[in-house]
Amino acid sequence: MDFVSDALSSGRRVRTLVLMDDASREALAAHAGYSLCAGKAIQVLQQLECARGLPLSIRTDNGPEFISKKLAKWCEEKQIEQKFIQPGKPMQNGYNERLNRTYREDVLDAYFFDSLEQLRILSDKWLDNYNSKHPHRSMKGLTPNQKHTLLKESATKKEE
Repeated sequence: MDFVSDALSSGRRVRTLVLMDDASREALAAHAGYSLCAGKAIQVLQQLECARGLPLSIRTDNGPEFISKKLAKWCEEKQIEQKFIQPGKPMQNGYNERLNRTYREDVLDAYFFDSLEQLRILSDKWLDNYNSKHPHRSMKGLTPNQKHTLLKESATKKEE
C-alpha cells in the first residue's frame, strides 16, 4: 500500500491510500481523504477484512503512517507481516508504484475535483474499471478480477 497526493481545485491538499494485491494485481482500495493517518489505514484494512479477508503481509515504504506503533500493533494482532522497502528504493514496491501511476493518470491528472466526495466517487468507478476491464500482459491478458478468480479456484483445489 502507498499514498498518492494531489489537490482539489480550491488548492486544498488530498491524499489517496492505494492498496493492491501483488498476486492478482487487483486494486483493493483507493481511499481519498484530507488527512490519512495510520488509523485511517487500519480502517481501510478492516473494510478489506470484511470484504475478502486480510493479506499475510503488507509491503510499504517507511512513511510515518506505516511505521507507526498503532499500525504495527494492529498488524501483529492480525498476524500480518509488515515488509518495509529500503528508503529511496520505490521499485522494491514496483507493482504498487505502477498502480499509483495508472491511478494518477486515469483519475488525478484527468480531472479537476471540486470536492473530496467527487474524488471518492471517481476513485470507486476507477477501481471497478481497473479490476474488471484492464488486462495485464504479465498475466497473459487477464484482468485483475479474472486472475483473482483463477487464484481462488486454484487455492480451493489445493484444499480438496
